[in-house]
Amino acid sequence: MNYLVQAWQWLLDPANASGPNGIGARTLEHLSYTLVATAIACLVGIPVGYAIGHAHRGRTVVVASTGAARALPTLGVVTLFGLAFGIGLTAPMVAFVLLALPSVLAGAYSGIEGVPADVVDAARAMGMTEWQILVRVEVPLGLPLLLGGIRSSALQVLATATLAAYVGAGGLGRFLFLGLKTQNYPMMLAASIVVVGLAIGAELTFELVDRLARRGLPTGRAGLASSVVGT
Repeated sequence: MNYLVQAWQWLLDPANASGPNGIGARTLEHLSYTLVATAIACLVGIPVGYAIGHAHRGRTVVVASTGAARALPTLGVVTLFGLAFGIGLTAPMVAFVLLALPSVLAGAYSGIEGVPADVVDAARAMGMTEWQILVRVEVPLGLPLLLGGIRSSALQVLATATLAAYVGAGGLGRFLFLGLKTQNYPMMLAASIVVVGLAIGAELTFELVDRLARRGLPTGRAGLASSVVGT
């Protein structure tokens, strides 16, 4: 309990809040790593997932590869890329993208595959092209599952971005590794509290986005069919 009190005191100390090495700057670095890694994973994973889900081809290979990627130890991957790319942000960023990619990819193709076949057939019967079916029918209806994949990826990267400091980058991991080295446990606990707070805030944000995305989506087969006709 004493460490917890000291951790809050450390967080509330103005001397630890400002400056290039302060809590604010390190928190922004931590969030930027998460946003960049998740964005890159989305740029790669969403088009590939949509192509797989629409064509119903390649799913086995992707599932196997993403499962293998999930099994990789993140610290080991960061260390390996650190040896390859040297000290800096490149190594952890590559590792974070690899960590984020499987969930984004799974959310993308699962969302497309989850659209009922009769709804897709109805769209084809109306004369829609394959591109129109994907963009105007499958993508909107598969959006909740895609958001779930992005949500999982972002939270995983957010929790793991502390490892960026292991190879000389910034973020809240700086406080963790410095505290471990100097046995400043209140500092370590304070940084952990900030990471947990960021994760909770991100979870609440994604929950709000998910509710907004689901609002207005048709439910039931009749609703889905009527949405295609309305399109």
